[in-house]
Amino acid sequence: MLKRLILVAGSSSSGDGPSVRQTPLLSPSDKAELAREFPGVEVESDAPSPLAGERHASIDARAWRASALDLWALDTHLHALDARGLFALRLEGLDAQSAARTAHEVLTRCQRFIRRRNLASATAVFARVLARHRELHDLDRPLVRADYDHAIDVWQWMLRLDPRADVAVQAAALFHDVERLVSEASVRIEHRAPDYQAFKDEHARRGAALARSALADVGLPPEVVGRVGELVSAHERPGDDAELALLNDADALSFFSLNSAGFLDHYGPEHTRAKVAYTLRRLRPEARALLPRVRCRPEVEAMILGEPRRTAAPAPAETQA
Repeated sequence: MLKRLILVAGSSSSGDGPSVRQTPLLSPSDKAELAREFPGVEVESDAPSPLAGERHASIDARAWRASALDLWALDTHLHALDARGLFALRLEGLDAQSAARTAHEVLTRCQRFIRRRNLASATAVFARVLARHRELHDLDRPLVRADYDHAIDVWQWMLRLDPRADVAVQAAALFHDVERLVSEASVRIEHRAPDYQAFKDEHARRGAALARSALADVGLPPEVVGRVGELVSAHERPGDDAELALLNDADALSFFSLNSAGFLDHYGPEHTRAKVAYTLRRLRPEARALLPRVRCRPEVEAMILGEPRRTAAPAPAETQA
C-alpha cells in the first residue's frame, strides 16, 4: 500500500546537479488539497531520501511530464512493492511551478495502491466482497491484471467523486467488467465487434449475472446484490440514475487516467479515437471538467479536445429568448 510521496526538487536520478530552490515545492493549500484528494498518503517535500529500510519506487518528474515514462515498467515495480506491504514513491526533478500538478497526476494514476474506504466499505462484509473480487482474477495473466487494476481504480475514483457512495455502487465498481474474465482474459476482441454498442450492452448484461452469482454468498443483503446487478447491467449507457451516472463517471475517468496509454499502444489510433468518443459520451459535464487534471498521452489529449462537449438540448424555439 502506498503510504508516502517524497517530492525532490531540481535533479533526478539521471545525474544532473541539484538546483537551488527559491520557493517551497508545495504551498500549504497544495498540501491540503493533496491530503483531501488522497487520504492516508503522507506527502513530504523536505525528505530527499526514503526512510531507512523503506521500499520505494522513483519517478523522474521530467519524464512524466514529457509522457516519456515506461508505464509498464513502473506498474510492474509498484505491483511488486505493493505485494510486500507499505511503500513510498519518490518523485524527482521537480520545480515549484509544476510540483503540485505533477504530484496530483502521479497520485491519481497510482491511487489503486491507496485503497481508501468510507463507512459503507470499511466493514467485514465489504472485505469479503474485495476478497471474492480478488480470487476471481489470475494476476499472472496480463489482461486479467489490467482489468483488476482498472476495477480497483474505478472504485477509488468513485470514492473521490462521492465520498458517501453506498455499498452497492462500490461493489458495482469492482465487478462492472467481470464479464471480461470470460470473453477477453486471453485476447481482446472488442475492436472486432460489428456493432460496438451492442457488444458493450451484451458485456454488461452477462457481467450483471456473473456479479450477482459471485456476490451471492459473501453476506450482502439480497436487495444489495440485486442493485449491483442492475448497475452492472446498465453501465455501458448514460442514464438518469444518480448511482449509474457515478459509476459511469468513475469508469470513464479511470480509462483516461490509467488505461488510455496502454489502450492506444494495443489498439492503435483508429479504435482509440472511437473509444475516446464513446467514453466521453458517458461522462457528466462535472466529471469531464476533471480531465485537464489527468495526465494523458498527447495523442489521447488531442482526441479528447477534438470531441465536442455534451450540452443540454436547446429549448423549443418559442421559449428561447
